[in-house]
Amino acid sequence: MKKLYLAMVIAAIMLVLSACSNEGSATESSDSSGESAAPGEGSEKVGFIFVGTKDDYGYNQAAYDGSVAVEEAFPDMEILRSENVPETAEAERVMEEMIRNGAKVIFPTSYGHLEPAMNVAERHPDVAFFHQGGLKNAENLGTYFGNIWQAAYLSGVAAGSVSESGNLGYVVSFPIPQVLLNVNAFTLGAQSVNPDATTTVAFTGSWCDPGQQASSVNSLAEQGVDVISQHQDCTKTVIETADRLDIKSVGYHADASTLAPETWVTGAIWNWGDLFVDMTTTAIEGNFKGSEYDGIYRGGLSEGVVELAPFGNQVPDDVKTLVEEEKAAIESGEFHPFAGPIKSQNGDVKIEEGVTPTTDELEAVDYFVEGVIGNISE
Repeated sequence: MKKLYLAMVIAAIMLVLSACSNEGSATESSDSSGESAAPGEGSEKVGFIFVGTKDDYGYNQAAYDGSVAVEEAFPDMEILRSENVPETAEAERVMEEMIRNGAKVIFPTSYGHLEPAMNVAERHPDVAFFHQGGLKNAENLGTYFGNIWQAAYLSGVAAGSVSESGNLGYVVSFPIPQVLLNVNAFTLGAQSVNPDATTTVAFTGSWCDPGQQASSVNSLAEQGVDVISQHQDCTKTVIETADRLDIKSVGYHADASTLAPETWVTGAIWNWGDLFVDMTTTAIEGNFKGSEYDGIYRGGLSEGVVELAPFGNQVPDDVKTLVEEEKAAIESGEFHPFAGPIKSQNGDVKIEEGVTPTTDELEAVDYFVEGVIGNISE
């Protein structure tokens, strides 16, 4: 009996060892080297989530157009899209569903989608995530954005040139660094042609609230503003309300010149297509590990990630020429809009003379420059 018992114990141990061996083999990649596949490698589906609608003449439309570029570049790949995804746990649910449906590359495109994406990325190390605008990353989550403040500066040059009063307005969402940076760049651009130009800021407390947008435009009009820009996701209401009041407008995110061709000036817009295709290629070819997109990627005018929108019908040729000259100077590196000295609203020197700030420093800005009228604490 003792021999039989001993034989049974040995057999049981062998079964356990065999099961463990098989389990270890199952977790390995099919790669002959035994190494796990890189995040997103070989994916036949790519998922995009948007916080708003694809036809908002703004942030989501620009990102949607980028997804179309991926679709055209990879005709055999299935593109999964979900609009109106809030910046909550709902974003996690949508991404999880896309992964269950086979997507191994995910683009969470809104600022507030970062934390949900970080959570999902931790649970799915084989999936590559490319977050739009985030300031932190993980092993399988890279972030990207663009130096759109460069185009905002050029928009300010155009706005300051066509303004008769020198009183400019800006409809914004929240006082986060990206918003403050664009307002500052726009104001510096306007002041380069009119040193006395000011920018009055109106906060909506939302990325897309048409009612608040219309109210903000009306309030700015009552304060004598004659050119209005914006940092909103959906841009249509601001542009059309300004047009009804015969106020010139500067767009953001996407070309919305068709909405008000006679009062449209220009705008700072995204050109995501080439970048989205490049990032998708990087992931599916197994090169996400060690690529530039594993960290925080930024591109600007010279990389073609951001652009200046077409000029409106009423913009004089000399203004167009001036803006194009400024654009060339920024692209070549000959000129940097934030080269010091730069002062804040209260006169404190924030960037010393002779100093050129880094992109990281600019994206951490927590102040308005001189000439901006508005309270960051609003």
